Amino acid sequence: MLMQKIIVIEDNPVFCDYICNYLRKNGMETEKTYSVAQARKLIEAAGEDAIVLSDLRLADGNGIELLQWMRKQGKNQPFIMMTDYAEVHTAVETMKSGAEDYVPKKLLEEKILPSIRKLQKRSEQICRKKENIYERKSEAFYQIRQRIRLVAPTDMTVLIFGENGTGKEYIAEKIHLQSKRTDKPFVPVDCGSLSVNLAQSAFFGHAKGAFTGADMKKAGYFQEAEGGTLFLDEVGNLPYETQQMLLRAIQERRYRPIGAKEDLNANIRIIAATNEDLQTAVAEKRFRQDLLYRLQDFTILVPPVRECKEDILPLADFFREQGNRELGKAVCGFDTSARKILLTYMWPGNVREMRQRVQSAVLLKENGLISEEELEIGSKQADVPVCYSLKDEKQEKERIRQALEQANGNRKIAAQLLQVSRTTLYKKLEQYGML
Repeated sequence: MLMQKIIVIEDNPVFCDYICNYLRKNGMETEKTYSVAQARKLIEAAGEDAIVLSDLRLADGNGIELLQWMRKQGKNQPFIMMTDYAEVHTAVETMKSGAEDYVPKKLLEEKILPSIRKLQKRSEQICRKKENIYERKSEAFYQIRQRIRLVAPTDMTVLIFGENGTGKEYIAEKIHLQSKRTDKPFVPVDCGSLSVNLAQSAFFGHAKGAFTGADMKKAGYFQEAEGGTLFLDEVGNLPYETQQMLLRAIQERRYRPIGAKEDLNANIRIIAATNEDLQTAVAEKRFRQDLLYRLQDFTILVPPVRECKEDILPLADFFREQGNRELGKAVCGFDTSARKILLTYMWPGNVREMRQRVQSAVLLKENGLISEEELEIGSKQADVPVCYSLKDEKQEKERIRQALEQANGNRKIAAQLLQVSRTTLYKKLEQYGML
């Protein structure tokens, strides 16, 4: 089990020591404080894998305010609230603010260890995922992580929008891993592969003898995902006739396998994803408006990689290193021509295409630097300008800095990324004292 520090915040020194001793006896590392002010310092210094266990009412503030401060500061450590005052409205406010759990002190010994161990198990799963996933650093993905943190502990349906190859399933898995359902199944469904005739059996299963060829009982996706998350990938491709059947099951949280005599309860969380504008699909009568309402309690937009310029070179380096490990190569980077084309190419296939291009380039090299030739990207698309333009004055200086960094100091390439002339870029550099 992953060892994570537990930061205990309790203004009663005797009870605080009792909690810390109890957790240490169960193999956990603790750090304690009696005040909100000191707690902020400990949290700022703590790693992302720390767990915060805080009293609701403290001498110099309260746990909800501390939690809200953490989230505003981008501190996403799991947070458990404990209290003597088991009031419904405080529990609701605590969970809405992003807490993982709410534990009455009188039930502490019964509740706290299962709650912490569940969080530890989730952290282990996330760590294993991170081994093959690059955590993107762009502002857009920082905002996405914040939205994941807010919605994950709830049971709200989530609709993820994004082009093909942007990593929508990865976002859905992150929501699942950070939810209370993390120890239950995550079941992805390719909605585009479901025909009208097979959809009911695929989703709900069937009893033995329900139809010709049904030689045995079969569980459907709903039953496979029981207690966990059902991920409807490319939900816009669902046949219109199937949408009504799915809507009824989601609304009523009940379904009946084909040939069965009784309904089954559906204790699942729905996350869906699409690469198309579903409002347009509704207007064209290809998608039901009522199903859309049901699916989009909360939405997340995953931008294409061409709109996250600061992610491109780090992603390319990540895939290069991954390719080195998998293919037994020693490629050490990208030359100037390769860096330029990586930054100016439109990436219609997004991250998925980048991974394929970079790994293919690694295969073609034994060592040294990858060039434009090994990337095998056509020059016609590579010359299309990308959206890093100077539109928001408040962000202009930062955009220039990022463009120069991605262009390795080459002002000509930086100007192309910013969609301005070299003369305009020079004036901006002079204006901001960046020459």
